Amino acid sequence: MALGSKFTIKLDMADSKKRKAPSKRSSIDSTLLKQLCEIHGPSGSEAAVKDFLLEYILRTKNTWKHKPEIIQGEEFQDCLILKFGKPRTVIFAHMDTVGFTVRYFNQLVTIGSPYAEMGTRLVGVDSRGAIDCELEFDKEHHAFYKFGRAIDRGTTLTYQVNYRETKDYIESAYLDNRLGIYAALQVAEKLKHGLIVFTCWEEHGGGSVGYLADYIYQKWKVRQALISDITWVSDGVDHGKGVAISLRDRNVPRRSFIEKIITLAREHNIDHQLEVEGMGSSDGGELQRSAVLFDWCFVGAPEQHAHSPHEKVHKYDIETMIELYLVLMKEL
Repeated sequence: MALGSKFTIKLDMADSKKRKAPSKRSSIDSTLLKQLCEIHGPSGSEAAVKDFLLEYILRTKNTWKHKPEIIQGEEFQDCLILKFGKPRTVIFAHMDTVGFTVRYFNQLVTIGSPYAEMGTRLVGVDSRGAIDCELEFDKEHHAFYKFGRAIDRGTTLTYQVNYRETKDYIESAYLDNRLGIYAALQVAEKLKHGLIVFTCWEEHGGGSVGYLADYIYQKWKVRQALISDITWVSDGVDHGKGVAISLRDRNVPRRSFIEKIITLAREHNIDHQLEVEGMGSSDGGELQRSAVLFDWCFVGAPEQHAHSPHEKVHKYDIETMIELYLVLMKEL
């Protein structure tokens, strides 16, 4: 999710209160999720993520219940569409992350809204090789890099990923939104009818969903969308209580569509939380601002420490997220 707030170095590391989830062995494929988190792909540089997804889909689709049509090309830039059967609903999952662009004189310009402390390790590659540098700030909180040489201007830098896992939690940079991608891929394994679309630029203002929505509506008359993204742990949304269904953020979706989703979650006894926020946005906001007729809803696991190197999600919330998506793609 794009936070849409001012860049800051402050980071609240306190854990939220949490309810203990049902005791069971996690079904999460941590190898795949870790691989996704480690791909360098800030806004504008999603090609490597797309290439990974294509390779993964081509390698595994024969084990899926239904094989998708894979749609890509220059008319979609670095976006990717999977089409199953006769689609009625589309899942949008953005591929990009927050990060930094190298400017001049060791200066860094933010990509999206990163939240990081002084000393955070940043990685990337320029014409002279691999980069592992340190994030610094001046008194006005302008960002700089500390490295043994100058880095090519325009180089993109992202957090060095330190993927950690416990019995109940996963903690890593870029769970937003590699976890949304992961959930969509789990749904793809069982999906009979529907669309899964991997999008670009969400963290830095969007730009791909408008033309994708137009194509999807014109091609298949689909006008229902689910946003597979990661939201926030807050004073009203907690770890371990189930997937969050967002009633609104900075944007306000159509309530009658949201009520359908809540009803299905209740009918199928899927633990969920209702979220109400006045800030933040997602690919749903871009859908709402487009000229294409679409209903949409943000459905995602809540995380702590958003856009930092320490994003933290409860495994039970991931599992209920996938469970609800499977129901929604079948029933909507």
